[in-house]
Amino acid sequence: MPATPTAAAPNASAIAEIVDLRPLIRPERHVVVFAALDALEPGATFVLINDHAPIPLLHRIEGSWPGQFDAEFLLDGPDVWQVAITRNPT
Repeated sequence: MPATPTAAAPNASAIAEIVDLRPLIRPERHVVVFAALDALEPGATFVLINDHAPIPLLHRIEGSWPGQFDAEFLLDGPDVWQVAITRNPT
């Protein structure tokens, strides 16, 4: 799972939803992300929005679902981070 910021945006038609974690309390954040990951169809993408770099979360995703998702940084701080997360085709 790449964790390198890029300027490229994912295909807008493939984005199923936006998952904005900023208004959620911290204990709820990973639960919401994991539910979104479970619901994501192969080839589909959602954009994760967070108030800090989600590097530990991306490592946890890779550890729990090895090779199943790719992450592409769309916005890399300093106040807001946006990451497109795509479920790889099977």
